[in-house]
Amino acid sequence: MIIVKEQYGYKNPKSIEYDLSAFTTIEPHKKLFKQKKSDGCCYEITKKDNSFKIEASYFVGVDWFVENELPIYIQPKLNKNESEVNYVKMLFDALEEPENFNHLDHLCEINFDRPTIKIDQTQDLLSPLLVIQYLQLLKKIVQKGLKKSYYPVVKNLNARVKGKILVNATIKNNHAKNKMLHSYCKFDEFGINTIENKVLKKALLFSQKVVQNIKGVNPQQLQELFNYIQPAFYLVDDEVEIEELKTIKPNPLYKEYKQALKLAKFILKRYGYTISTVYPVEIQTPPFWIDMSKLFELYVFAKLKELFPLNGEVEYHVKTNRQELDFIINSKDKKYQMVVDAKYKPQYKDGNISKEDIRQVSGYARMKSIYKELEMHDKHKEVIDCLIIYSDQNAKRKDFVKDNFEYEPENKYVKFYKIGIELPTV
Repeated sequence: MIIVKEQYGYKNPKSIEYDLSAFTTIEPHKKLFKQKKSDGCCYEITKKDNSFKIEASYFVGVDWFVENELPIYIQPKLNKNESEVNYVKMLFDALEEPENFNHLDHLCEINFDRPTIKIDQTQDLLSPLLVIQYLQLLKKIVQKGLKKSYYPVVKNLNARVKGKILVNATIKNNHAKNKMLHSYCKFDEFGINTIENKVLKKALLFSQKVVQNIKGVNPQQLQELFNYIQPAFYLVDDEVEIEELKTIKPNPLYKEYKQALKLAKFILKRYGYTISTVYPVEIQTPPFWIDMSKLFELYVFAKLKELFPLNGEVEYHVKTNRQELDFIINSKDKKYQMVVDAKYKPQYKDGNISKEDIRQVSGYARMKSIYKELEMHDKHKEVIDCLIIYSDQNAKRKDFVKDNFEYEPENKYVKFYKIGIELPTV
């Protein structure tokens, strides 16, 4: 296996050289994150003589370098002193903000159609990511109450009939045994023991086993999360086949269910529907990639919402004029009115923001629709503040409430600022 550390964010990313001349099918190429329209290169390989150079970016994961022969594993890394990003804690904290559940699309990419890859259990980045998302989403569902609907039930009734009589089952299991007053009947009941809830509970049982191996999150927090979720599923069975979900139509009133069922199917596929496969030292994983820049955005949004908790003070992924901004801050007291971008680039602590990023954010701040969004539609002569939030382990700032929200200016530009925030590490 080729093991590479995530290297995006440095002025001169290292190219790691490998002699792969034994693999004649390898050609220079880029591995792309399919769900990202631009800037979505997981790694790039170039060739010089018999050596191959591999440059990683801000994606971590496991994939086939040469299918069925040579896998590649890119692990999280934050900076040059080998400290590793605690992406599990980042996701757990990010999902404490309920609005982030609307922005989980494209966080990871899993390819179940390709051959699985054998890795050490400690290299498993996928399971913690899926399970943390799933548990936090179940918490939100439980807070609203489990979905109720009609579901089919088969019972052997005594001296009464309900619904449709199952003739073959009645003759075989009752009449043949001289139970002439018993009848197997199929009918609908209304309650929470539905197919959807059965699937959710089955995946919950798998998750309960998986979290015992998750590092980086306080075990007490996870246990409290389970203690909150489990009682709601007490009356729900866990005997169910995933194929039964094909007969279910999504209900727009329960939008969290669609996402939860998707994660539940991922978790069950991940372990092959066998709970005994949760504990092995070596595991088989499908190829997958995690977008660390997307995770950083979710993390920053949760931290901003702590500082600006009122509705509408912080907006995430604002779409306007075919552009998509990371954040807009419009505090109720109008002290903060700015366009904000989250950049997973630690090198900004040592130097100026790149011209490309400055142009991008400044361009957002010049759109008339943004002036309108900030209630400044009659103040076009004023320059809107621009802010870039980047990762910096020396910032001495783990959030914007207990620490501070004091940003520093980019000296060569008007009303352009930057601020660093520490990320949790392993």
